[in-house]
Amino acid sequence: MTTPDWPSPDDRPLESGAAAEARMRTLTRRSILWSAGAIGLSWFTIHRSATSPIAESDGIPGQLRMVLKLNEKAARGIYREDRMSPQFAASTAVELKTNGGYGLDGEIDESSHKILVRGLHNMSQAVPQDGDEPAVEITISHIKGLKPYTIVTEHKCIEGWSAVVQWKGARLRDLIVALGPATISGAEPEIYKRQNDLMPYVAMETPDGSYYVGLDMESALHAQTLLCYEMNGKPLTTEHGAPVRLAIPIKYGVKCIKRIGLIRFTRERPKDFWAERGYDWYAGL
Repeated sequence: MTTPDWPSPDDRPLESGAAAEARMRTLTRRSILWSAGAIGLSWFTIHRSATSPIAESDGIPGQLRMVLKLNEKAARGIYREDRMSPQFAASTAVELKTNGGYGLDGEIDESSHKILVRGLHNMSQAVPQDGDEPAVEITISHIKGLKPYTIVTEHKCIEGWSAVVQWKGARLRDLIVALGPATISGAEPEIYKRQNDLMPYVAMETPDGSYYVGLDMESALHAQTLLCYEMNGKPLTTEHGAPVRLAIPIKYGVKCIKRIGLIRFTRERPKDFWAERGYDWYAGL
């Protein structure tokens, strides 16, 4: 298969510490302006709908859910597959906070860890899973066997803080190409030619199912979306999601699921841990 010249996460020139700080200040000011606009739009929407209450959705007040949908529409509107998150010099990387411990109870043996993958076009190698739909099992060795990429990007938390982090791993896109997800038409998947025929969503869960995220397929295929096994030049620790976690700098950190145990390609929008608790499902920057 001939692959197009899609952008690589390594293509963007690195920035010095001073340049990185200047860019982050600029991005912060821009974020304030965007936030002010979003607040204004939210106030207007809620004010207009105050006299005609909207039914709750997934336990979230209707007005809030409507605002979140408007936020998603705006974020989707500016998405481009060739729009890369800024990359910084490795010297600017810092230790990342260990926010979020859902699904990380107990140690994991990397050599025996399995990731179940469901929703593939060809399930001939699938194995039954406790009466659930069959799954293909992959290991960390499969992921490390894909071409490695290193990115140094800004990890942004929805709480309002950010940190520059160096990630190393395989592109989720490369795994998707290797596995061959199911298609809407039922035809053989052609990732580079017929993306619109792919299942529109990717679901991920920790092995115990206690933390879960949903991604739109466009973001899953982005060149900077990595299945990571190293952070800041060292193997992941348990608290940071060993043996493999997601790094997706075009989203907020709530999407960067740790200790991935399940990947599913699906037609239905997947459940999302924080979206069920009042946050934006899309969580795009």
